[in-house]
Amino acid sequence: MITIFNRKELFITNSMEDQARIRDLLSAHNIDYTISTFGNLWRSEARGYPGMNNMAQTEYFIYVNRSDYDQAVAILDGKKLSCVFP
Repeated sequence: MITIFNRKELFITNSMEDQARIRDLLSAHNIDYTISTFGNLWRSEARGYPGMNNMAQTEYFIYVNRSDYDQAVAILDGKKLSCVFP
């Protein structure tokens, strides 16, 4: 079980596709994970600003157990994903 006391941030992305790909990779290697999302309140172009990227308004934070972190990094690194590692 992953809690805030034993987790480590693995990946941050604005892409739902990247988040799904990472989820699939972690599941395929039996690595437990949790995902936390943070969304922007300015959801519509009318309330945002000109040129605002509506597709990148949700951030996905993917966490794994500290003991699985090195293995998870090696898996993602092997897939050559453009990662944001903390």
